[in-house]
Amino acid sequence: MTTTNGNRKILDLKRWEFCTPAPVASQAGSCIASSRHFRQQQLFLRSNTEAYVYNPSEDGWVQLASPALAGTFGAGAAAVAGAWSTGSTVGAASLTATAGTTSTITTNQTLARELRGYKIHILSGPNNGSVLDIVSNTTGANAVITVATQASAFSASTVYRLLTPRWYVVGAGTLASGSFKVYDYATNTWTTLTQTGLPATIGTDGKLIATPSIVDGAFKQFATGTATSATSTTIVQTGKTWTSSQWINFQVRITGGTGAGQIRTITANTADTLTVATWTTTPDATSTYAIEGNDNFLYYMGNNAVTLYRYDISANTWSTLSPGVARGAAPVAGMSAHWVHSVEETDWNNESAILNGRRIYSFRGNGATVDYYDIAANTWTNAITYAPTQESFGSGTKYSLHNGKLFIQLNATGRWFYLDFARSELFPWSTMLYPQGAAIVGATAFDVIYEDGATDIYYVYMLLNTSNVLLRQMVI
Repeated sequence: MTTTNGNRKILDLKRWEFCTPAPVASQAGSCIASSRHFRQQQLFLRSNTEAYVYNPSEDGWVQLASPALAGTFGAGAAAVAGAWSTGSTVGAASLTATAGTTSTITTNQTLARELRGYKIHILSGPNNGSVLDIVSNTTGANAVITVATQASAFSASTVYRLLTPRWYVVGAGTLASGSFKVYDYATNTWTTLTQTGLPATIGTDGKLIATPSIVDGAFKQFATGTATSATSTTIVQTGKTWTSSQWINFQVRITGGTGAGQIRTITANTADTLTVATWTTTPDATSTYAIEGNDNFLYYMGNNAVTLYRYDISANTWSTLSPGVARGAAPVAGMSAHWVHSVEETDWNNESAILNGRRIYSFRGNGATVDYYDIAANTWTNAITYAPTQESFGSGTKYSLHNGKLFIQLNATGRWFYLDFARSELFPWSTMLYPQGAAIVGATAFDVIYEDGATDIYYVYMLLNTSNVLLRQMVI
C-alpha cells in the first residue's frame, strides 16, 4: 500500500522526536556529511580520531576506523559526501575491470562489504553508458561484482565507476599531510589526499561543498537532449536557446548512442553548442546527453577569509579560484555553504537561463548577510536581498537544505526558520524545546527523504550543540 502524507499546515503541528543518540557528544568542529545514495547514510566526524556512520533506515550508529587526521581538531573542520567512488584508488575518474562475463565484472579493488542496492556506472567498453544495480559482490581482493545479465560480456576493457558513498574531510589547525582525507564506503578505507593549495592554518569555521550528479539516489539532470552533430570538442543540438556561458563548470554526460558513458566538464557554451575537452569517441546524431552538476569538483570556503578553493577529484589537486567579483567580507563562525539545485519554481528551471545548479549560497556568520557564488560565471553576488533580516546567525547555528529552502536553527536557541530562495523571504518554522549545551561551530544538521512511489516525505535531523542528542522533525 502506497504511503500517503496527509499532514496539513495549521491542522497538524510539527513535532521534534528523539532518535538514537550519537555514541559521543558533538564538540567544536564536529560535522555531519550526508550521502545522497539510496541508504542516505551520514558520516559524523567527531574528532581527528573518531568517526561514525548513522544509518537513518535503522536509526543506528556504527564506529569507523580512526581518520587519524593531522592538525588540531576544532572549528574549521568540514566534511562532504561525493557521488561516486574509485575505491581505494586516488587521483582517477574511473576504474578498469580485469575480466568479466555478461553478468559479472572482476575488479582490481579489495571490497570490504556487500554493495547490493548501490549502482555501477559503465563509462566505456562493453555495455558502455549503462547504470546498473549491483545484485551482489564478493569481498576481498579482486572482488567480483554481479549485475543483471547484459547483451555483451564485460571484459578487461570495461571502464567503470562505483556509485557508492565517499566522504571527504578537512581537519583543522596547522596544515600537514593527513589534513585532507577521504573515507571510501566500498573498501572501508581512509586515504590521505593532497593538502597542497589549502590555507596554512584552518580555523574559525569552514565548509566543503560538492556539486554531485546524483541527488536522493537519482541523477539530477538540468537539461537533456539528442545531439544533432558534434566535433572532437563539442556537442550540438540545433534549436536550443541557451544563454552564452550558462553551463560552464557543469558536466555533460553522454547517456546513450555513440560515445555513451563519457563525461566531460563544460568549458564554454553558445545558444546550442557545448564545448568540452576532447572526446574519446566523438558523439553523433544518435547520442543522447544530460547536463548535470559536476561530479569532479569540491569547494572549500571559510577560515575567516574570502578565498575560495576548488578540489579536482580525478587529478587530486587544489586550486585557488579568482572570482570576477570578490566576496564582500570573510565568512566567520556560524557560516553556511550550500549548493542549491532543486528549487521548484519555473524561472529557476528555465533551461535557457538556468538558476538551479549555478549557485552556492552562504551566510557569512555572526549576522544575517547571505552571498552566493555563481559557479558558471565565477563571481560573487554579495548581500542578497531577503526579508526580514533581524535574526543574527552565529556560532551554534545549524543548516539543512531541502529543495529550495534552507532550514536554519538560530545559534543554540532551538528556534528554527527557513529561507525560501525563490521568494527571498525568511519564514519562522518551529522551536525545538529540548535543552542544548554550549553553542559550537560545526555542521550537524541534515535531511533525509522517505520515498514510496510518488510520495516523498522529508525530515530535518539535528545533533544538538555540545550533545549526543539526535532529533528529527517532519517537513509539513
